[in-house]
Amino acid sequence: MTSSAAPRISCEVIDPRGDEVARIFNIQRYSLNDGQGIRTVVFFKGCPHTCPWCANPESISPRIETVRRKSKCLHCSPCQRDADECPSGAFEAVGRDVTLDELAREVMKDEVFFRASGGGVTLSGGEVLMQAPFATRFLQRLRSWGVPCAIETAGDAPASRLLPLARCCDEVLFDLKIMDARQAREVVSMNQPRVVENLRLLVQEGIAVTPRLPLIPGYTLSKENMQQALTLLTSLGIRHLHLLPFHQYGEPKYRLLGQQWSMREVSAPSAQEVAAYRQWAESAGFEVTVGG
Repeated sequence: MTSSAAPRISCEVIDPRGDEVARIFNIQRYSLNDGQGIRTVVFFKGCPHTCPWCANPESISPRIETVRRKSKCLHCSPCQRDADECPSGAFEAVGRDVTLDELAREVMKDEVFFRASGGGVTLSGGEVLMQAPFATRFLQRLRSWGVPCAIETAGDAPASRLLPLARCCDEVLFDLKIMDARQAREVVSMNQPRVVENLRLLVQEGIAVTPRLPLIPGYTLSKENMQQALTLLTSLGIRHLHLLPFHQYGEPKYRLLGQQWSMREVSAPSAQEVAAYRQWAESAGFEVTVGG
């Protein structure tokens, strides 16, 4: 299965907001699936990749977008189409800019849960490496306060952006998607050789890495892709991984954004298929978690 690739948003260019302001689109509290313990997850806006299966389409554009929730609409005339002026809240801004101090105050409201559960803060996206200067400064501050930190990333950026951020982390949740370099470039606009090299660098630095393999029908749910991933991880001495089965939870977000989702008719892998891939990895000596 192939997909027409959308224009790539470069992860090479330093974010114009630098390390003073970040653009985020959500802060999710009480998460149990993005690192150890109870996590507060900050979702950064903007992603350079074109994954057809993306469950967070609102994360892709780095711009602040406006969506309309039909169920709330009063059909005012004239309509301002302005999230700040809308009397019913039907128009909603997706994305906002925050300073480092503002974001620190927000996440530290949950400090009691971090302390009680061994949890902390996870930076996700989108792709957090697009705003690496800010993210690095932010995690440096949290670490100085004793807050455990993690990031979720596909690792497709210059090492000069990844490594300083990763050194601030207790864990890097590292997504391995399409392993074939040509397919990765054509389908998801990803520089797979750079991804592999960055994963090697993280391991060499002694940074705790948790690889995550999405199981996407027609793309990554194949014996060839799985074997390439297991071979790479074995060569790096990594003996644990997470399997992330495809789901349809993102479909309503595409409708809200007025977009068509090419994966709408694709069925999630069956429990038997997921179990077979799990057994395969376990028989190869891996400790496997489904989900997370």
